[in-house]
Amino acid sequence: MYTFNKEGYLLEEEVNTLNRLSKLSMNSLNMEAISAVTMIYRAAQGLRNKMEKEVLAPYKLSWTSFSILYDLWIHDSVETKSLAELSGVTKATVSNVTNTLERKDLCYRKSDRHDRRLTNVLITEKGKLVMEELYPHFHQQEVEIVSGLEKEEQKQLSSLLRKVIKDQNF
Repeated sequence: MYTFNKEGYLLEEEVNTLNRLSKLSMNSLNMEAISAVTMIYRAAQGLRNKMEKEVLAPYKLSWTSFSILYDLWIHDSVETKSLAELSGVTKATVSNVTNTLERKDLCYRKSDRHDRRLTNVLITEKGKLVMEELYPHFHQQEVEIVSGLEKEEQKQLSSLLRKVIKDQNF
């Protein structure tokens, strides 16, 4: 798919990027920043595609629906605004995905008894069973995805990504 040199840089893509960007009227280019963000993007897209094809497809779940169901599985009940923040999507997306998950009897909505403007989403027993069956397959792929890294490299990668997330308030 991609061709890397011995230092781990994408050969053709990074050369093409440098050639294209050097034509822009910019004072300077930070190739390390470009490369880092590009690799985060490529890794995220690759991970999402792999998980959707190899793990989530048999359950007819998208990445976003899995993310929401996972958060419900962990927390049992989550207010829609918080669910949107946890999943990195809009409240409208949470509403649409929740509709789909409700039709599959994986979750349901309940108005907050103290503030009827707030809606909580709760996982159903069927949703819990699906997650208990699905998650071991998901985790197996997580392990496979980082299998080329030593444990210490996995910790370092997590730490660096956590720092990016924290610094940017993602």
